[in-house]
Amino acid sequence: MKFYCSKCDVKEEVTTKEITCKCGGLWKLDWMPPKFDLNLIDCSTWGMFRYRSFMPLIDDAWKVVTLGEGMTPVIRFNDDVILKMDYFMPTLSFKDRGAAMLIAHCLSIGVSSVVQDSSGNAGNSIAAYAAKSGINCEIYVPEGTSAKKINMIMANNAKVNIVKGSRDECALYCRNKVVQEKQYYASHVHNPFFYQGTKTYIYEVYEQLKRIPSNIFVPLGNGTLFIGVMKALEELLNSSVIDRIPNIIAVQSEKCAPIAKASISKQKSPVIITPLKTLAEGIAIGVPMRGEEILEYIYKYDIEVILAPEEKILDARDQLSSKGIYCEHTTAATFAAYLEYCKHNGKLTDSLISMCGAGLKSDY
Repeated sequence: MKFYCSKCDVKEEVTTKEITCKCGGLWKLDWMPPKFDLNLIDCSTWGMFRYRSFMPLIDDAWKVVTLGEGMTPVIRFNDDVILKMDYFMPTLSFKDRGAAMLIAHCLSIGVSSVVQDSSGNAGNSIAAYAAKSGINCEIYVPEGTSAKKINMIMANNAKVNIVKGSRDECALYCRNKVVQEKQYYASHVHNPFFYQGTKTYIYEVYEQLKRIPSNIFVPLGNGTLFIGVMKALEELLNSSVIDRIPNIIAVQSEKCAPIAKASISKQKSPVIITPLKTLAEGIAIGVPMRGEEILEYIYKYDIEVILAPEEKILDARDQLSSKGIYCEHTTAATFAAYLEYCKHNGKLTDSLISMCGAGLKSDY
């Protein structure tokens, strides 16, 4: 198992502290899991590490790291929509899947201190799992980040730095500090081990339903859930567990849609944009670092990228909460996009939507 560069294909040990290849390319993971088989699931482990046979774990560090993340319920919202309740997590967001995996890797290779940038949820997750593992943690967040998310990060004894500017400017500032100070960058975007955690979202859906829904709506900012979903689906396909990739519909904010705009004209890289303020802060990524990788998946599987209408986000949130589902604004944006899609294209049945974050995280 090694890292390899997404640009020049050079290989590197997974113990490296370098955040990118020398050429600037992002790391990918050269590792292939065994064929997916329900019989290889450790049903005695209640949590996502029940799938550890299909995860690139170096040792048993996960036993120290885990907070019981995963195994979130799938519920029937109505006749057409299934919700995966991924805010039923230790830090109230799906990012715990990736954070648990990444921090387990950090512990395995002897990392004692980590740094990360985040719009809030990933920072919450990395801070919590670092605290559980005895790893020092520092998080950079952009100004305007929900105060409740910042408070949660600080509660886990992580240092919080608020950076003036956009989410992308915050990420750039953090990366520069990491390079200058030679820190370990526990990035949910840069580090491919994170996606090896988020892919368990699909494993669970398959185990719980014994099938994969026909339509899967996925929020798309940096692609942390999207890439994990696609990796898992390809693994199921290659294992002959499913016979085709389901209809994937990626959702971007209409205020920040570099991938959606690129997909219209089949560009290889995200369109350069100026993000506008949006309630869907979790997907407000103007410069998605893995944009080219995301677009490759989009073209390979003919994935449609749709926009969440800003003025419909609060109404969508109200519709969910009126039935007991209190989610954050970014999650409501995905549901708003689903409703808008059906409005223009007709009723869509058997659709899976992730409830990525709890409402208390953006209660404003």
